[in-house]
Amino acid sequence: MRVLICDDQAIIRHGLAMILKLTSDIEVVGLAEHGGEVLRLTEQLAPDLVLMDLKMPGMNGVEATRQLRSRYPTTQVLVLTTYDDDQWLFDALRAGACGYLLKDTPPEGLLKAIRGTIAGKTFLDPAIAGKLVAHVAERPAQLASVITAKLTEREIDVLRLIASGYSNPAIAERLHLSDGTVRNYVSTIIAKLEVADRTQAALMAAQHGVIERRQQAVARQDCRS
Repeated sequence: MRVLICDDQAIIRHGLAMILKLTSDIEVVGLAEHGGEVLRLTEQLAPDLVLMDLKMPGMNGVEATRQLRSRYPTTQVLVLTTYDDDQWLFDALRAGACGYLLKDTPPEGLLKAIRGTIAGKTFLDPAIAGKLVAHVAERPAQLASVITAKLTEREIDVLRLIASGYSNPAIAERLHLSDGTVRNYVSTIIAKLEVADRTQAALMAAQHGVIERRQQAVARQDCRS
C-alpha cells in the first residue's frame, strides 16, 4: 500500500513516516508540506492514499483534497489533523475525504484506518462522528423524501447508522444481521444514492434529515461511550 504524507510540520511528517515504515505492508512513497506539493507528488508517485493535514500555508488540505479527488479519483484521502472544528470537518468531507482522524489517534488506530480506507471503508474519529450527528440535530431538515423514495425501509435503517458513525460490524450487531449482509446493504445504498462512498452517503443523510431526533440522542450517547 503506497502512502503519501502531507503535513506542513517536518517533525510530524517524519514521525508519521517512521511509524508507517515499521510495517511490512505500507510503503511511504513521499512527503509533502503543502497542498500544491501533494498534487504534484500524487501525479508523479500515484499513491493509494494521501494522509492529509488541513491547515497549511498556501493551498490548504481541503482544497488539495478537492483537486486531488477530482484529478486522481483512485487515490484516497484520509485526513489527520488537530482540528475538530465543524467547518474543517464538513468542508473536508464534502471535498471528498474518505475519513477524518485527529492527531491524538494511537498508532494502531492510524494503521487500521489507513488499511481500511484503502480497502474502501470509512474511518471517523468517535468525536467527529458525534459532531456529525449533532450537526444534523441543529439544522432544519430538508425533505427526506429525496432519499426515502430511493431506499427500502431496511436500507434507511442501515443508512441512519452509517450517518451516526457506526462501523459495519456495529451495524450488524444492532440490526441482527451478518457482516456480509451489511456490506451488501452499504454497497446498494451507495449505488442507489449515486455517491462515491459511505462518507458521502452519511453526509447526504445528514443534509436531508434522515436521522430522527430520538435516534440522534441515542447516537450521540453511543459515540461518547
